[in-house]
Amino acid sequence: MSGGLMPPRVMAARDEQELTGLVRQRVASRLAAYAGEREAAGLPPEDESARRVTVGRLLAEELGAQRRLALAQGSPMVDAAVEETVAQAVKDALFGTGSLERLLADVTLENICVNGCDVVWVKDAAGTWRREAPVAASDAELVDLVRTLASGTEGEERRFDRGMPRLNLQLPDGSRLFAVMAVCGRVSLTIRRHRFPAASMDELVRLGVCDGGLATFLAAMVRARKNIIIGGGTNVGKTTVLRAFAHEIPTAERLVTIEDTFELGLDADPAAHPNVVAMQAREPNIEGQGGVDQAELVRWGLRMSPDRVIVGEIRGSEVIPMCNAMSQGNDGSLSTIHASTSRGVFTKLASYAAQSPERLSLEATNLMVASAVHFVVHLGWDTAGRRVIDSVREVIDADGAQIVSNEVYRPGPDGKAVPATPLRPETLGDLAAAGLDAQSLATPQPWGRA
Repeated sequence: MSGGLMPPRVMAARDEQELTGLVRQRVASRLAAYAGEREAAGLPPEDESARRVTVGRLLAEELGAQRRLALAQGSPMVDAAVEETVAQAVKDALFGTGSLERLLADVTLENICVNGCDVVWVKDAAGTWRREAPVAASDAELVDLVRTLASGTEGEERRFDRGMPRLNLQLPDGSRLFAVMAVCGRVSLTIRRHRFPAASMDELVRLGVCDGGLATFLAAMVRARKNIIIGGGTNVGKTTVLRAFAHEIPTAERLVTIEDTFELGLDADPAAHPNVVAMQAREPNIEGQGGVDQAELVRWGLRMSPDRVIVGEIRGSEVIPMCNAMSQGNDGSLSTIHASTSRGVFTKLASYAAQSPERLSLEATNLMVASAVHFVVHLGWDTAGRRVIDSVREVIDADGAQIVSNEVYRPGPDGKAVPATPLRPETLGDLAAAGLDAQSLATPQPWGRA
């Protein structure tokens, strides 16, 4: 083209990626500095809307600075379309889940596992693993993504570096993210998703977790205010079953939920549970101050006039205040625990009690458990590889080093629970008063389809 200016050259895709990284780093750094200035001036943190306006302003300034630099150096220019792509990528990284968004948008996925930026595996609802495309250009970029997520969720910023090499948080869609670095060869993160956040007993039947008769029995247990611990292995559906149990709790009751990390979400359904206080354990800050564990939260929760206390998962010393809550008037309380069998639940409870500050003996633990827990419900896998309830135990008493229990439902030939030992007459009376038809316990019901 003679007699005029040559049109600016469009930047190559490789340089576009580099520009995105540079602008993102600059905007994130300036955003952090601006937040620090506001804090030093005694101003409150910006809300989401104001933060987006600030990011938009910083983006415009940084892209403008890149244009001026390119002109001064005679470097390739970036056209408007590329600038828009870069700006959107930076916004996605700062406000969303970046390159993970495409995987999180797939509602059929249950697990997303990243073993380094370019080694990505996902598991769908059928339990099938498959490999996916990279979620970041480098492990360093993956670390930046995790840090961005940590700074933009749950109302507080969390560290993720060699001094604090693990991070546990809830994503905006309710998924749980756990990331580690420095202790493994590459940065790794795992995202667990709950596909059935509003589970009910009917939903458990439809999914094939239990049959209609067992569902009726379990619902009566909840309505009769029996204290229940749900056991099972990793990723077998304990939280989903706990939500289904909670669905049977009358709306008039006040609930206090206590979790290591938010997963239950009962407070998000004001129609079903209008009176809920949801509490989450908190890790210490950089100075090692401010940490609150689940055991302490259980003690706090008992002072909040709950009708029932729900502990998302028993992981350690909270077993003692939880059992105390169950045996001191908060009947109908619920919790989950990792255990490979229904009888193994008692072993895990004793192990946690022995490691607690109280250092309870096995005999003392068993007495405590027997006076607190009414039923243990266990989940496993049937012969077709589907999640099912395979055992229900009624806790009877403690006898020294043993918990005495009746296995009311036991695993059948296909791994699914079938009626076994009859309930004690007094327990059956309690459940009948809560609406249970005793005949349903002995009548086989059709199973749903997973």
